[in-house]
Amino acid sequence: MAIEKAPAGQLGLARVIELPSHGDERGVLTAVEAGVDIPFEIRRAYFLHHIVAERGGHAHRDTHQLVIALAGCFELSLSDGQDTRSFRLDSPTQGLLFGPMLFIRMRSFDPGTRALMLASTHYDSKRSIRSWEDYLEAIAP
Repeated sequence: MAIEKAPAGQLGLARVIELPSHGDERGVLTAVEAGVDIPFEIRRAYFLHHIVAERGGHAHRDTHQLVIALAGCFELSLSDGQDTRSFRLDSPTQGLLFGPMLFIRMRSFDPGTRALMLASTHYDSKRSIRSWEDYLEAIAP
């Protein structure tokens, strides 16, 4: 099967952002607004819970994402085929913002971890690259 070619993602643009949070004696409210706090419209929100194994192991061809650890913590690694950056996500007031064509791996989940993902596209399995080998082939010159 031929792999659709695409340039590797921009690893250098991946960054942890502070999310607007407002606290008082009742607790803390944290909000994320499309076009204000993140540079994309939210087309899909999904979350992970009761996690018992590593997640990810894929790249999205055209999806921008914000990943937030709502509870617990975990490590999220992004690779552009040459370099890899790892982020420890452990606060619901921060999120990892990154763009398409980066290979994603999530591991080292603490028990009880809950993670929220906000994505710029609807899910389409045909727009994902499901293995490291296929990813490397897709970004090869």
